[in-house]
Amino acid sequence: MARIFFISAFVLLMASASLAQEAPQENASNPLASVSNVDFRWNFFSADAGDSHDVWIDGAQMLGKKLKLKYELHYRVTDITGVKEHDFEKVVIKPIYFPFQKKLGDKWGLKTAVGFDLVIDASNEDKGIGTGSDQIAPFFGVAFAHGPSGLVLIPLVQHFMDISGPDVSITAARIIALKPLGQKYWAKLDIKLPYDWKRDVWFPTAELQIGYNFNSSWAIYVDGFVGIGKDSPYDVGMGIGLRFKY
Repeated sequence: MARIFFISAFVLLMASASLAQEAPQENASNPLASVSNVDFRWNFFSADAGDSHDVWIDGAQMLGKKLKLKYELHYRVTDITGVKEHDFEKVVIKPIYFPFQKKLGDKWGLKTAVGFDLVIDASNEDKGIGTGSDQIAPFFGVAFAHGPSGLVLIPLVQHFMDISGPDVSITAARIIALKPLGQKYWAKLDIKLPYDWKRDVWFPTAELQIGYNFNSSWAIYVDGFVGIGKDSPYDVGMGIGLRFKY
């Protein structure tokens, strides 16, 4: 547990970083956006095996024009073992590098990204929390932005593998569509298609997010989740998030 608390301190330090920068124009719900933000999130998931609550910090810090560091700290409450348990689940540190951007004609733009997730598990799998595996997950993604409408389409592919603990080998395709709705609102559709090579199963999920910008610094959003198929990690879910952009 010592490593989780140490890395948690790093995440909290990042979350309280200097707030003196100009507010960005890109929407932080795009994981490939060049923005700095801190989100405070709560998600609820319902499944046959048991319900769970995920309370987490989800943030990002730009370290330069082409380098971004995302970070997450997850605390989970669950009754999957038949008894209500709660503890830290994991810390995720995600460096992202943007190799290039270019225009595609008069209306579209393209942005590429490469990086990886470093997932540090809190080793609370005996409580039904986490996997017990530390993981690394390299990814590649592209963002296509349509200037006149503000629509952004983001396909990504990522592979998760264990670096300690139980075996993990999961490849996930992901497609995100993000669209502003007028001056203040936005909508996001996020479809994930993971394939578990160890179990030989697909377990797709979908998320719909509706958000509202109070001003250039503060926003709020709600999420709806649905699991697709019998192997999905949950049936349905919902969430709410408060975002500070800096």
